[in-house]
Amino acid sequence: MFSLPLLLSAFLPQVLGCADHANHHAPLHNKRQTFNASAALRIPTYWQYDESQDWGKINPNYSLCQTGTQQSPIALLFNQGLSQAHRPHFNGYTANSTGQFYNWGYGPSFTFYHDEGVYDTLPSMEMDNETLYMTGWHVHAPADHTVGGDRSKAELHYVHYDATGRERAVVAIRLDPGQDDSRFFAQFPSPMIHFNDTSSIENMAIDPMQAIREVANFSNFWTYQGSLTSPPCKEGLRWFVARNILFTSVRQMQDLLGASTFSARAEQEVWLHQVNV
Repeated sequence: MFSLPLLLSAFLPQVLGCADHANHHAPLHNKRQTFNASAALRIPTYWQYDESQDWGKINPNYSLCQTGTQQSPIALLFNQGLSQAHRPHFNGYTANSTGQFYNWGYGPSFTFYHDEGVYDTLPSMEMDNETLYMTGWHVHAPADHTVGGDRSKAELHYVHYDATGRERAVVAIRLDPGQDDSRFFAQFPSPMIHFNDTSSIENMAIDPMQAIREVANFSNFWTYQGSLTSPPCKEGLRWFVARNILFTSVRQMQDLLGASTFSARAEQEVWLHQVNV
């Protein structure tokens, strides 16, 4: 049985920041579990996505949200072309990767199990001769990025760290309703865990490669130098945004949106982002 401090230490980092999906603790049992700490685990109310233009005023540690030169998200355009460099390779995305499915307070989320400070056991990708490790994924609704002025219903973020535990890259896939079920989202329980329920956990194994397959194996993409899309807006991350959209069924999209609340940061002006460079 887990103590409340241990549970808090496992989940507070995940719900307090967009890309902080490190979970260093062993699994609970292989079924959904609920603990009496939901009030302590709620997203803090002192910053909100619909007030993102004021994040820099709230806390001096959030100053990059106002002064940064590579803030995310940005508007992407079809006439920018697509990247011919920094191609990611997902050979280390293995099926039956185990972790915890939960709601990060804004939408569905997943964290892979790994020992504290150990990242090389996680699903991995290669980028510019560097191996990066995916700690987990989460969904923003609506999408953070617009493409050609259009904003998708939601956006899936695969968050990657280097071997030292530094955030290095985000693989982003836009989500919209189509005709058939997405095999990626079919892996997860329905209905999904609601945004008001930050205390439920589903322990399970998933195939992270399935989402990549559903966007033509990420063969076409935009890339740029950017930041976290929530405070403290840390810069130095490489973003990859798939050209193709991952389509879900209408039922799956309704499930995703029903489990989510508004989490799209205002678009940032392109500055030193080096789009597709």
